[in-house]
Amino acid sequence: MRVVAVFSVKGGVGKTTAAVNLAYEAAAHGETLLWDLDPQGGATWLLDVKPKLRGGAPALVTGATHPVAGVRQTAWETLDVLPADGTYRSLDVVLDDAKRSRSRVHRTLTTLRGTYRTVVLDCPAGSSLVAANVVRAADVVVVPLVPGPLTLRSLEQVRQVVAERDPAPPVVGFLSMVDRRRVAHRQVLADLPEGVVDVVVPAAAVVERMGAERRPLAAFAPGTPAALAYRRLWKKVRAAA
Repeated sequence: MRVVAVFSVKGGVGKTTAAVNLAYEAAAHGETLLWDLDPQGGATWLLDVKPKLRGGAPALVTGATHPVAGVRQTAWETLDVLPADGTYRSLDVVLDDAKRSRSRVHRTLTTLRGTYRTVVLDCPAGSSLVAANVVRAADVVVVPLVPGPLTLRSLEQVRQVVAERDPAPPVVGFLSMVDRRRVAHRQVLADLPEGVVDVVVPAAAVVERMGAERRPLAAFAPGTPAALAYRRLWKKVRAAA
């Protein structure tokens, strides 16, 4: 079972959009689960899944509830969601109180081996105990980066979190929300930082339409540059994992 964590220390960089579209691409190759760990529940909402979980996040990560009990099927047969709800706001506190607090997500996922080929984790922004758990569980960490002066700093901050695990999983950065009319964006594109793949997701109206469609890009606009970019990104991630 391949575990892909989509993570950034910064918010507003297209993390949830990436998680949803990568999960959709993965589902074309086998049973896939998207675990929404973000208390905002963006991935849950975008895939039109009800955010209800008996016992909430505490029961899930402490083992009181088997994750299969919380899984919800999407409109696509091979794509499931483990939805987020309001209890995820206290997940850091729950993890801090639990034994082996940095490996609870990993231990929860081990119960799903043999059920899914790929698990995509949509993680809340920031460096936290949740982030440490996600890195512990991940086979690869995917980092959306908005081009600009802080791009390298953001990537380095993620690497610092990832480096706390030994061995550290590979980090795949990609450029998100790119507007080629902006000088700062063009400058980053011209000289990609080390560890950033040559995949560019544009800032496009079709990406914003996901909120209205409540579907991944490839499900309603498969030929658009953004949808094709996520398909290329999935190939890069699959090769790295």
